[in-house]
Amino acid sequence: MLKPSVRVAMGAPRRLAAGSRSPINWRPRTALNTPQEFAALLEGFHRLEQNGFAGGAALATLTRTQGSTFRRAGTRMLVGGGGWVVRGLSGGCPEADIIARAHEVIGSGEPRIVRYDREHGLDALIELGCGGELEVLIEPIIKRTDLAFVAAVECCLNARQPGFLATAFARDGRCLAHPRRLVWQGTVLHDEFADARLREAVIEQGRRHGGRPLVRSLESADGPLEVLIESLLPPYAAVLVGVNAASLALARIGCDLGWDVTVVDHRESREPPAGLPPQARLLPAAPQDLAGIKVLDRRCSAVVMTHNLERDIEYLSVLLTAPLGYLGAIGSRQRCARLLEACGASASRVHAPAGLNLGSETPEEIALAIAAEILAVNAGRQGGSLSAGSGPIH
Repeated sequence: MLKPSVRVAMGAPRRLAAGSRSPINWRPRTALNTPQEFAALLEGFHRLEQNGFAGGAALATLTRTQGSTFRRAGTRMLVGGGGWVVRGLSGGCPEADIIARAHEVIGSGEPRIVRYDREHGLDALIELGCGGELEVLIEPIIKRTDLAFVAAVECCLNARQPGFLATAFARDGRCLAHPRRLVWQGTVLHDEFADARLREAVIEQGRRHGGRPLVRSLESADGPLEVLIESLLPPYAAVLVGVNAASLALARIGCDLGWDVTVVDHRESREPPAGLPPQARLLPAAPQDLAGIKVLDRRCSAVVMTHNLERDIEYLSVLLTAPLGYLGAIGSRQRCARLLEACGASASRVHAPAGLNLGSETPEEIALAIAAEILAVNAGRQGGSLSAGSGPIH
């Protein structure tokens, strides 16, 4: 755990290597947290507003990471003055220390930057053997204007089009008295900069960068400012065609992962099935109706699982025309071969049989295997054992 005699210093931060500079696109694992985590933060923000900001809160944001860390820059945690916490930054130590400092920020009403590294004595991650370093912006959320940027971020995510969030948070390594934000999605949705020079510089950087969050030192009317730039991507969506034990189990897993889940009801009976999670959407739809589903894009995974071959062929034929990030179908190898042949689909286009080879038997195990394969495909991974590799695990 952290030493009790730690101190917070405000010297110049260590800079990380900048990420690649390329146009904004649909890449996995970029941040406002991960997109599916924003719903939990949004709920916390709404709770604050509904309670009139009673007790206040603090928003902790990872601005820089180096080495092996639990989460990446852009990950956020909301700490309520009443002791509640939404999401998390580190998975363990130094999270308790971050929460304690968040309460100090709520009391003082002043933001601060806290660094956990060798230079500032807060080397908890090093002591635990992870070898990583963190820089965390902690800012008070005590009035409505502190959340002025949230509506624009929510609008950007709901539109299912890429954009970015920029946060100007420091000058010469010292925290700004009021961090300022800009949200962009083809046009400016929210601007707290009040500085045309800085706004144009941020937009140029954001348009060229579509990868991991990064910090840039950019010129403003008052001199250079440190700005965290993060891609805003829609949360992952899942369209599950068929109502049965496996699809409902997969819907529950997907909702737990924060996916936007739609279960396509192919049955003649329209009674809501038992086991459907409340967050999931039940959509009675024939194959020709699928084209109208808004989420059928590169951030969406679809699995055909009606247990009727002819019906699966009809649904899969329609889904093949959508630009999905993942498309799968369940069944035996022989059944899947017939399915692909009937649709004129290649094995490289459709994951059939869907799922990783986990030895699954029960509907819940089958759902887990499919969810694991979807995660691996979205992350550009093969889905093998972590212990068998030597590269980064995040």
